[in-house]
Amino acid sequence: MLTPEQLIAAQKSQLNALFGLTSKAFEGVEKLVELNLQVARTALSEAAETAQTALSIKDAQELMALQASLLQPSAEKAVAYSRHVYDITTATTSEFAKLAESQMADAQDKFGSVVDNVTKNAPAGTENAVALVKSAVAAANNAYESMQKAVKQASEIVENNVNTVTTTALKTSQTARASKRAAV
Repeated sequence: MLTPEQLIAAQKSQLNALFGLTSKAFEGVEKLVELNLQVARTALSEAAETAQTALSIKDAQELMALQASLLQPSAEKAVAYSRHVYDITTATTSEFAKLAESQMADAQDKFGSVVDNVTKNAPAGTENAVALVKSAVAAANNAYESMQKAVKQASEIVENNVNTVTTTALKTSQTARASKRAAV
């Protein structure tokens, strides 16, 4: 059985974990807010610059050149913004996963200790039941570890796909810009 001190320690541990998760969530939100403020500042500055440039246009050809020059950087900026958001959310999720893994490992250790204590004090003739409980615990631990590996592999695949899409989008944007320059 658990002692009052063990219960209090477990509650403190859970409370610390909760505050740790809350802190990580706020850090992620802060990073997203900072990114959005930076994007807003940059957009405002660029809008002012574009407005000044538009006011100095003298003919339709300059207007077309201005429009063409605005489209490509916008695509690149959208890709870069998406990449930053993805990086922030991935880092935050990773911190959550680390804390969850730590808590799960601690719970497994404690549960293993309880099972060991119970099996040591089990009455004679319950060896089969004890073996069954230990086997079930081992199977549950193996299933959890397999699930963790599958989630990590899936995360790696998603990250590789995001990197590939980002690289492809940037290359396409740069190629399009280069071909527009060559045409002008």
